[in-house]
Amino acid sequence: MPVRKNFSAPAAALIIFLAAILAAAQSQPKPHAKVVALDKADNGILPILTGPPETISMKSGYVVLEPGRSVGKHSTEHHEEILIVLEGQGEMRFRDGSRLELKARTALYCPPETEHDVWNTSAGTLRYVYVVANAQ
Repeated sequence: MPVRKNFSAPAAALIIFLAAILAAAQSQPKPHAKVVALDKADNGILPILTGPPETISMKSGYVVLEPGRSVGKHSTEHHEEILIVLEGQGEMRFRDGSRLELKARTALYCPPETEHDVWNTSAGTLRYVYVVANAQ
């Protein structure tokens, strides 16, 4: 004998709503492999990956800083970040006054909830790629 369940109208509406959310989440486009040319953007920062639906949670960009320039203070918030220095040198400056040296063929890790800024302290161009991902 089949079991019959009686749902109130609000409960039935909630079930239908949750089923629709689940169906929408399953129909989201999946990320695909791609190639991005690293050409200098007008403002010195070229987004490479911008997050969903392009990626699961990762974002990245290519930065070109001329001598004496910085990207500006910002926080990693709930993300972790890695910088891969391709050319030049500079430094990552932190809120507490500490600094880390940036130079070609090095990578720097910046943990979540860290305010920082990247400066080109050299006479040449500083080029790096950053990648941020959700840390939660």
